[in-house]
Amino acid sequence: MEGLLVFAAHAVRQFLRTYYNGFTAFRYGSSAVDPLSDIIALLAPRAALSKPITGKGIWGIRYAAYRQPGFAIVLEGQCWLGLEGDAPLQLRAGDFMLLPHTPAFTLSSEPGIACTDVVPSAIAVHHGSGDGPPDFRMFGGAFEIDAVNAPLLVDLLPRMIHVRARDERAGRLARIVGLVRDECEADRPGRDMLLRRLLEAMLVECLRQSGMVGAAEQAGLLAGMRDPALSRVLRAIHSDVRHDWTLAELSKLAGTSRTVLSARFQQVLKCAPIEYLGRWRMTLAKDALIRRGGPLERLAEEIGYQSASAFSTAFRKREGIAPGAFAKRYRDGATAPGAGS
Repeated sequence: MEGLLVFAAHAVRQFLRTYYNGFTAFRYGSSAVDPLSDIIALLAPRAALSKPITGKGIWGIRYAAYRQPGFAIVLEGQCWLGLEGDAPLQLRAGDFMLLPHTPAFTLSSEPGIACTDVVPSAIAVHHGSGDGPPDFRMFGGAFEIDAVNAPLLVDLLPRMIHVRARDERAGRLARIVGLVRDECEADRPGRDMLLRRLLEAMLVECLRQSGMVGAAEQAGLLAGMRDPALSRVLRAIHSDVRHDWTLAELSKLAGTSRTVLSARFQQVLKCAPIEYLGRWRMTLAKDALIRRGGPLERLAEEIGYQSASAFSTAFRKREGIAPGAFAKRYRDGATAPGAGS
């Protein structure tokens, strides 16, 4: 029986690997994919590390910027989270937090506590006094996503997603995180496949809920998807990236004037509609260059450029490097332009 499970898990993993590698080609012109699902599939998050964190008494720790998505759920007690440049935020039992592009931050038992520098690890850690049972417990971890696609989370999503325990929807996240923790701590057949799917589910659930607290002030893709007019435009762009969209066509879909659509898009997405189309095309192009390569003529046609020359010119203008040089630099292990550190 166990041999059958191992075989099945291997088959599923092979399918998922083929699915992700081939998703770039499937993505173009697919009306079945909404923008959020499109981006999650492109990011293909995977487990990097996860661990229990406990504390007792007075304690404080400081992490350097990690530049990958990090998450935590408070299981017992409370702590204070301090993001670089922000006032401390209290996290209480049941609270869930996701940092799409983890900056430098502190965790402490009280605000204003002197913090000790620590580095991320995959093993359980305890802070403060070692006498008696801890009065604080948290489960924390991080995802890995390809560096080339990391800017998506920075450009399109809030800096922090915080779901409070008193929010009735937090229970859904807690159940998913519990399954992630269980899989990370065990060594069962199919573990990697389940972790990938659970991480995706957790990330999607976080993103669905992310702006429910303070949604009015937030900008980015999620805010755009909550706006009926902008949502229609975003879905149209993602469903047919090859189409030579014009502002007139998009404003007609939105049911607004071109001026109103441009102003609203700039307010929420921080760019113009046609600029968003260009950014998304370049995102798909970078992903395709790295994952599957192939003739530039085919890639150019797939993402809406009339020729390889037109695509190369647009790519160089936006990314500061030719498509072939970009792919070579990334494959040779260098950080891709715009990918961050």
